[in-house]
Amino acid sequence: MKKTYNTYKKSGVNMASADKLVDYISKISRKTYKKYKEKKSFKNIGSFGSIYDISQLKMKNPIIVSSTDGVGTKIEIANQIKKYDTIGIDLVAMCVNDLIVQGAKPIFFLDYIAINKLKIKKVKKILDGIVYGCRLAGCALVGGETAEMPGTYEKNKFDLAGFAVGLVEKENLLTKNKVKFNDVVLAVPSSGLHSNGFSLVRYLLKNKNLSLSKKIKRELIKPTKIYVSELNKINEKKLINGCANITGGGLLNNLSRIVPNNLCLNINLSKIKIKPIFKWIKNKNISDPEMLKTFNCGVGFCIIANKKKINEIKKIFSKDYKPYEIGLVSKSRTKIKTFGKLKW
Repeated sequence: MKKTYNTYKKSGVNMASADKLVDYISKISRKTYKKYKEKKSFKNIGSFGSIYDISQLKMKNPIIVSSTDGVGTKIEIANQIKKYDTIGIDLVAMCVNDLIVQGAKPIFFLDYIAINKLKIKKVKKILDGIVYGCRLAGCALVGGETAEMPGTYEKNKFDLAGFAVGLVEKENLLTKNKVKFNDVVLAVPSSGLHSNGFSLVRYLLKNKNLSLSKKIKRELIKPTKIYVSELNKINEKKLINGCANITGGGLLNNLSRIVPNNLCLNINLSKIKIKPIFKWIKNKNISDPEMLKTFNCGVGFCIIANKKKINEIKKIFSKDYKPYEIGLVSKSRTKIKTFGKLKW
């Protein structure tokens, strides 16, 4: 009798493990569903495509807003300290925080996990973080993909990508044209580095032979703040004229994306409340311009609003994320002007 081999498994892909993981995802994804019809009607996990019934939302003129992102080389920090239960929160945050900039409410999320070898325990922790992030964002995890790719990824290596979709009534869509002369720029604190600048962080760790204390490890892996809950309330009350998610490119580059051609954001750098983790990085001989274009420096999100709305906006945020003024909108063809210095 001719001997047969499970050649796909020998090549490094374990379909049995993948099937077990699908069952796990099917169970945990239910935690992200609100009391909508699709909870009973649609079984997305395991299907070829994911279904979401937007008719239940009863919107008049819905505009679809979508976003896709990853978590960059923060993954390597997770691998280095072997902590995987929060990196999924980062993945959701990096996508949904972009949606709310245009006034959209996130409604569903999909993930993509590519990994060298499918280690169930490790992937479950990543997925648990994704589910928790979806619950914080108020959106449903409707599907995704987990790909075992030996040869493409080195041992223990993996990558993440996310895809989020949100909806906003056409009349409530936030665009740069709503920003007005004499509006105030408010800084909303970040939770830390979020998911940007980690290539520079890792370069410093490697080239300066830095050892990580428990405190620094906690700061580096701290998940990205999800601002959906607060911004949903703000947008429902129509309190703001514009906002920006401070991600890659830092504070100034991201703010410049939401300014009309005839207006200018005047930012007082001395008012920025810098978090200790950025001071730790700055002390490794990094210039102020480099810090500003690489990191959020303590400002995770920015809001532009009429002065009269400031107090009402502040009441929506918790103590740790209370917005504060850092600038004013003036008339000029220069989109961003800065004055003052960062206080390290």
